[in-house]
Amino acid sequence: MAVVSESQVIEALKGIVDPDKGADIVSLGMVSGVVVKDGHVTFAIEVEPERGPKLEPLRKAAEKAVHDLAGVLTASAVLTAERNVQGGPKGGHDHGPAGQERPLLPDVKAIIAVASGKGGVGKSTTAANLAMALSQQGLKVGLFDADIYGPSMPRMLGIEGEPVSPDGQTLLPMESYGVKCMSIGFLVPEDSPIIWRGPMVMGAIQQLLRDVQWGELDVMVIDMPPGTGDTQLTISQNLPLTGAVIVSTPQDIALLDARKGLNMFRKVDIPVLGIIENMSYYVCPKCGDEAHIFGHGGAKAEAAKLSCDFLGEVPLDIVIRETADRGEPIVVSKPSSPHSKAYRDIAKKVWDKVQLIQSGAKKGPKISFE
Repeated sequence: MAVVSESQVIEALKGIVDPDKGADIVSLGMVSGVVVKDGHVTFAIEVEPERGPKLEPLRKAAEKAVHDLAGVLTASAVLTAERNVQGGPKGGHDHGPAGQERPLLPDVKAIIAVASGKGGVGKSTTAANLAMALSQQGLKVGLFDADIYGPSMPRMLGIEGEPVSPDGQTLLPMESYGVKCMSIGFLVPEDSPIIWRGPMVMGAIQQLLRDVQWGELDVMVIDMPPGTGDTQLTISQNLPLTGAVIVSTPQDIALLDARKGLNMFRKVDIPVLGIIENMSYYVCPKCGDEAHIFGHGGAKAEAAKLSCDFLGEVPLDIVIRETADRGEPIVVSKPSSPHSKAYRDIAKKVWDKVQLIQSGAKKGPKISFE
C-alpha cells in the first residue's frame, strides 16, 4: 500500500479555497497540527470564531481531499478558533465545534470524569481499573483518554494498532477486556509529542468523542488531563457529565491541588461523586508492616472537610504499577487480589451514586455536631 506523507497532505489541501478570502487554506496559513501515522491523518483548520458555523462545508471538503489520497485510510479535520473569553458560557470559553452535526455521546447513559488537581497521583491507573470494575458489574463501559498531551490508555489497556473507519468519516473504538476505548495515542506514534495550541486540543477532543461509533453504553469513564485548565473546563461545559471522581494521594500538597479540582467541578454545577485516596499506604511484602510513605487518611479528612464522600483507599503496590505497564489492569489480571477488591468496592460506590443522581433522588443535608 502507498505511504502518504505530510507534504502530500499539504499539497492536497492547497486545492481547498476559503470562499470568503478567495485563496487556498494553506497559503492563508489556516492549516496546522498535521499528524500522519500509518495512513491515518489528522489536522486542524484555524478560522475566526464568527465564521466557524458556516465553514463546515470547507472542513468536509478538506477532509475529503486528504481522504482521497492514495495510502490514506482515515482523514480527520477539526475547525479551531481562538474564543472570546468574555463570550463563553458561564463566563468561560465557548469551544463548541463549528457546524457540529452529531451530538456528543447521545447513546451514553452516564459520563464520569476521573480527575486530579496535579499529575503523578495515579489518576489514569485509577480510571482504567475503575472502568474494568464497572464492566465486571455487567455494564457496557467506554473509556475515553482526554489527555491529548500525555495519552496513556493504549499502553495501560495493552491495545496496539489503529482504529478502523468503516466509512471514512467515523472510527470504531478500540476494545480491551470488553471495554471500548479511544485515545489520541492510537493515531500518533507513542514517542511523538503533540505540539498543539489549546483550541486545537479542544477540537480534537470533541471530534474524537463525536466521530467515534461508541454505540449504546451504560457509562463512559473519562480520564481527564491533570489540572484545572481549559481542557477540563471545556469538557465540563460541553458534555453532560453525571459526576466527577477526584483522585489524590494523602500528602498535603496533593490534597491542595485536589481541592482545586473539586471546586472547579462544583463551580460548573457538576456533582462530585467522591474522593479516592491513591497510594494510601504500603505493606511490606516480607514483614507485613504497613508504612505511610505519603501520609495516610489525608483524603478522607479532606472529603469530610469539603462535605464530599470518601470513596475508598488504594495501596501503593508494585503489582498495580506492573500490571498497568503490561497492559493488564489489576482488576482483570489479578481479580482476587485485595487491590482489585478495593477498586471494585470503589466502582460499586460510584455506580450507586450515579444511579441515585439519575433517579433524581437527593441526599439530605449533612449535619455535624461540634
